[in-house]
Amino acid sequence: MSALSCDGVRVSLGGTPVLNDVSLALQPGWTVIVGPNGVGKSTLLRVLAGLLRPAAGSVTLQGRALADWPARERAQRLAWLAQQGEARGELTVRDVVHLGRLPHLGLFTPPGPDDEAIVDDAMASTECSAWQHRPLQRLSGGERQRALIARALAVQAAVLLLDEPTTHLDPPHQVALVRLFQRLARTQTVVSVLHDLSLALQADRLVVMQHGRIAAEGAHDDPRVHAALESVFDHAVRVQRVGERFLTLPNLDD
Repeated sequence: MSALSCDGVRVSLGGTPVLNDVSLALQPGWTVIVGPNGVGKSTLLRVLAGLLRPAAGSVTLQGRALADWPARERAQRLAWLAQQGEARGELTVRDVVHLGRLPHLGLFTPPGPDDEAIVDDAMASTECSAWQHRPLQRLSGGERQRALIARALAVQAAVLLLDEPTTHLDPPHQVALVRLFQRLARTQTVVSVLHDLSLALQADRLVVMQHGRIAAEGAHDDPRVHAALESVFDHAVRVQRVGERFLTLPNLDD
């Protein structure tokens, strides 16, 4: 049984088809969705999160139709980070990360010692503990992004859906996030949209999209996935093995 799946999903936005008959089964591990701008990557992630209802097709979470899950139970099992994640007002970083516990506590139950420990662990994982008492709105873009990722981690959901989680992060923190996802993927299903193809190739699996469809999917070291990756980007990049890892390089050959 897949942790999260969709079958025959179709979506149109403003009368324009965005997703065309997309089917995908996601298992524990780290999966990255890649492709050129406008091919439906973020739309697919929103459908998987239950934030966008498809015109056709179905989404299943842990063997049960996503629409059949009560909202609170679904929020306990599926955590979401938007591409432009925000938290308004003068909430501190710790306050924001505490929001990740709401699906478990509800609005009126105060957090207990276990919840505080989970919040501490989430902030430590994204290296934002040092400024946990600062208002989120006074942070840099990268600092804010790390706090919002910590909020998603604090849910302790079986499935994490993250749209461009490396936005605003400098290279050291991008590397730290990749390592974090690789650790989480041992026990959770982590699904992210990434534009940085070299980072994407560090995931367990890639889903390559083109024109609202899945052009290829498979392991990060699958030559067919590499060929599809180069093709959907009009061969402007090439996949190259460097030691035990794969990276993308700009293809500057005539």
